[in-house]
Amino acid sequence: MPLTFDMPREQLATYTGTNPRPADFDEYWDAALAELDALDPKVELEPADFQTAFAECFHLWFQGTGGARVHAKLLRPRNASGQHPGVVHFHGYSGSSADWSDLLGHVALGFTVAALDCRGQGGLSEDVGGVTGWTLRGHIVRGLDDGLAQAPEKLYYRHVYLDTALLARIVMGMDDVDENRVGATGGSQGGGLTLACAALEPRIKRAAPTFPFLTDYRRVWDLDLAKNAYAELQEWFRRFDPLHEREDEVFTTLGYIDVQHLAPRIRAEILMGVGLGDQVCPPSTQFAAYNKITGAKSLRIYPDYGHEGLPGNGDAIYTFLAQL
Repeated sequence: MPLTFDMPREQLATYTGTNPRPADFDEYWDAALAELDALDPKVELEPADFQTAFAECFHLWFQGTGGARVHAKLLRPRNASGQHPGVVHFHGYSGSSADWSDLLGHVALGFTVAALDCRGQGGLSEDVGGVTGWTLRGHIVRGLDDGLAQAPEKLYYRHVYLDTALLARIVMGMDDVDENRVGATGGSQGGGLTLACAALEPRIKRAAPTFPFLTDYRRVWDLDLAKNAYAELQEWFRRFDPLHEREDEVFTTLGYIDVQHLAPRIRAEILMGVGLGDQVCPPSTQFAAYNKITGAKSLRIYPDYGHEGLPGNGDAIYTFLAQL
């Protein structure tokens, strides 16, 4: 494997994306955030069966956009005095929140930790649906038919991105959490959601995404890598636009949920891990988002690794967030 199959390192350092940005992108997300501002999340806490001597563990339920009942795991230090930091965790595509025991690391430092279950994936959150067209498989294209019909607010990831921001707001609003010392982290889909959360909730102080998914869809297509996690892009075209007569319109619509276009909103300090052999989330798609972040940021680059465990990266993230 060369240093990157994708593009030369020097080009990665300046690449700023291929997928179109809708003309009303900012208005779209401003309206989404206004919807979130008006929402009563109706937070409920239910004690979990899993408990430890130093961590209280709860099932956290809240109402998200569209009336969905959304679940997250919440862990907080027992007998904490004063306000302390918090961290929100996001999981990979089709998965669920990490095991309770895997979330204890920052709780041991006195942090509150919350881990989201994405709607309709492997956890307990509700996916209320309500979209036109294809839902056989694939969340990137969930709601695409409505988007092409001028209703892009039905795109599945619009709701999940707002769930990430709402979970961060809920954690920040807890009496024992310092709202100015909250971080976010996750890998793959969780990496994309980490960036989306930091963009939509600018109080996020530090964010640590690893090989983020959900960015620069057109570039994925141009590299002929619409497979694995991105396979639904090719399958949608095969089923519904075999001549690609609407290709530009499709990728422009997907631009509403392209994390690279949200990246300029990020104010958090960023630590991002990238494997240059990643053929699931190609490096250029990740750099498209990273290069649009204007604040403090740093990269951990693994030339010989792909979409897999990156040695030492978990420890680096732990230390980075421990400084909140």
